[in-house]
Order: sequence, then C-alpha cells, then structure tokens
Amino acid sequence: MAVRDLHVAYGSTRVLHGVSIDFTPGSFTALLGSSGCGKTTLLRSLSGFVPVESGSIIVGGQDVAPLPPEKRGMAMVFQSYALWPHMSVLQNIGYGLKLRGVPKVQIAAKVAVLLSMLGLSGYEERKVTALSGGQRQRVALGRALAIDPGILLLDEPLSNLDAKIRMVMRHEIRAIQQRLGLTAVHVTHDREEAMTMADRLVIMQAGRIAQIGTPEQVYDRPATAFVANFMGAENILPLRVARSEAGASLSTGDATATVAAEPAQAYPGGVYRYRVEAAGRQITVDDADRHELGTTIGLRIPLQRLHIFPASEAGIAA
Repeated sequence: MAVRDLHVAYGSTRVLHGVSIDFTPGSFTALLGSSGCGKTTLLRSLSGFVPVESGSIIVGGQDVAPLPPEKRGMAMVFQSYALWPHMSVLQNIGYGLKLRGVPKVQIAAKVAVLLSMLGLSGYEERKVTALSGGQRQRVALGRALAIDPGILLLDEPLSNLDAKIRMVMRHEIRAIQQRLGLTAVHVTHDREEAMTMADRLVIMQAGRIAQIGTPEQVYDRPATAFVANFMGAENILPLRVARSEAGASLSTGDATATVAAEPAQAYPGGVYRYRVEAAGRQITVDDADRHELGTTIGLRIPLQRLHIFPASEAGIAA
C-alpha cells in the first residue's frame, strides 16, 4: 500500500497537507503525533470513512481512494470496539461474513478458528456485554480478521484497557499480525505502545510528516526538535556551539544547577525524579540517589543523548 500526495479537509479546514507514505507488505506501522496532528484522519482516509480532497491511495496497483470502505480489502478495529450488544460473540465475529453471503456452517468454522487463535474458545454463545474489556477487544479483532483483510487498520484499540491488559494485548496483536502476514497501520498517542509494537514509526505534526523511521532511528536520531520533544527529550537548554579545527565545543555560559522549589521531587519507582534549574531553565532529572531540596548538584549529559537543533526550532520543542 502507498499514499501519494494526500490532501484532506473538513470544510475550509485543511487537515492533511500532501502526505506520502509507502507501507511495506507485512509491516506494522504506527502513526504517532499530538492531538489534532492528522493521524486519525489519515487512518480514516485509508479506510474510506473520510473522503480525500486530492491524492491517491494505492493498494495492489489500484487507486482505491474513490472506492467505498468494503471494496478496499481492509478491516478496521475501532477504539470503541463497535460491537453489537444484542449479538453473541459468534454473531459479532461472523457479521462481516454474513453480509457477504457466506453459509452459516462456514461462518461457524471460521469463527471457531479465530476464537482458538484469540484464546476465546467456548465463548461462542456468550453476549459481548458479559465480557471483560480485554475479551471485547479480542472479539473486535476477530471480527476484523474474519473477512481475511490484506490490511488491518487499528484506531487506538487499546486506549480503553487498563495498563496490565494493554501490555498483554500489545503482544497478542503483534503476534497475530506477524503470524497472518498482515500489513498493519496503527494509530496511537502512546509512545511506548508504538515502539514496542511497530516496525516503523510515522511522526506527524500539523497534518504533515515530521519523520519516518524505525523506533530506534526516531528515538536515537530525531530529525527535528519537535520529534525529539515528542519522543521524550523534554529537557531544553540554550547552547552556544563553537567550531574549530579540533572539533566543536558547547557551552551554556555561567550557570548553576540547584534543585528547584516544590513540586521538585517525586518517586515514580526505581529512581527519584527532580526538577533542576540549569542555565536559566528547569529540566527533569532522574537519579538513583535521594537529594535534599535546595542541594547544589552537578549535571553530566552523555554526548550520545544530546540532540542539537537550531535555535529557531526551540519554540517548537518547548
């Protein structure tokens, strides 16, 4: 699948500005970005639920942008699950097959295979209202897989689950995607979720692509200050860079680093987290040792963890 110069607008408001992406067959791509960046609009444009203003969506050599959702060879798992509460598990998973006129015997056989894969064998006749959140998510995934899509679209499907179940479902969805060889496109605002599930990240900013790369590439070598900030590099220090034949030197000018006033100290588990004043900025620092508030400390930044961007981008990352 490939997207070429995609433009999407809601009325007079342009949401996507010439987005182009290639999706490798069998890959798992996560669309990431702040609220309003266009990631969900892009996913819904792929599925056919949002019309495109211009551009193309190529699947198997064909532009499917003019086609309705059911003609695109894709299936979507929604954030809300969108299950029929009056139907059983079997009826929900087999609903798409029923619409396609598949005989009941074949539907039952297909659903049985999917229930076994999803760890829900024996739940065929149970109403979805009697299931836990994780079980409902599995049913929603099974319904999407029942029609044998070549492309699986996931619209923040884990956001309504508690942390423990969410971690389990991450691995289950990834394992099923790899087992079936599906091309998956996943929208999430959860950075950790994207990095643990995806082969490739697409970071979006204001309707455009800020960076595409593997999780390691995007995390270790962010292309812009915005990407660095979004990937967790929240500490920003103004630096002066001086180049010479011997290399380059960095300086912040005269600065002292002291523990800032409350709320300055927290214990998230494993390390203590401090707000530290350095070079006129407040930055977040984790340390294994406990320090009293008001203590003067020293800071050391490993060179490989330092990302340097032009001062003109400082406003983007702030």
